[in-house]
Amino acid sequence: MIEILKIFFSMPFLLYSCYSDLKSRRVSNRVWKYMLAAGSVFIIYEIFIGGTSYLVSLAISGIFVFTVVYILFQFGAFGGGDAKGLIVLSILFPSYPVFKISGEIYPLLGLPPVGFFTFTVFGNALLLTTLVPLGMFCYNLLHFSPEMVKNPLYMFIGYRTEISSLKYKKHLGLLEKFELDETGSLKRGFARSGLNFDADQRPELEEYLKKGLIEKDIWVTPGLPFMFSITAGFVAAIVFGDLIFYMVMRLMVR
Repeated sequence: MIEILKIFFSMPFLLYSCYSDLKSRRVSNRVWKYMLAAGSVFIIYEIFIGGTSYLVSLAISGIFVFTVVYILFQFGAFGGGDAKGLIVLSILFPSYPVFKISGEIYPLLGLPPVGFFTFTVFGNALLLTTLVPLGMFCYNLLHFSPEMVKNPLYMFIGYRTEISSLKYKKHLGLLEKFELDETGSLKRGFARSGLNFDADQRPELEEYLKKGLIEKDIWVTPGLPFMFSITAGFVAAIVFGDLIFYMVMRLMVR
């Protein structure tokens, strides 16, 4: 019962972090402070029930996850808000949550060999993130234009939008960089991580458009917030378990 309560307790914080990350590309530290402070009720209860064994698992989970997440954060694997969210989850869920509803035992795929719940959430998040390029490609097929044929690989990481509409959009990156050479010809280059779009760049792009150097549509990438993947990974870990481990085992059995 306590595991189900912790899950329902965590979801509003995770959903709000998704909203905040989508809106401003940042999650306030207060979200995780409030989540940890309010969740301390569960921690105190489980210390009272589990005693020393629970304290040991709490210490191992918290310290180990903090160390790994901090290292990944330093390498730029994700943002500070994502890292803090994973650390708080490791404290609230030091052991893998197992519960039974209507005769079904969750997670449905069974417990993974590594019992760190937060790592399963993170692994699921990475796996689900790989589905984004496929979704982007399908979106581009539905909005196909002849210009997409010139850069078909862009269809997996971005989409085309009108230059005039850029002033109404936020948190976009330009997939192409433009540079005039000495002859007045425009050189195009691929911006691997997506150039941050600055509103001051729009007049420059519009000038290129007037001269006929570029089309009215350009390639942009949305840069989706990782908190969406973490939240989806959390739900998948709760309901199904470790998706990566399950897929690997299925391949090995075959």
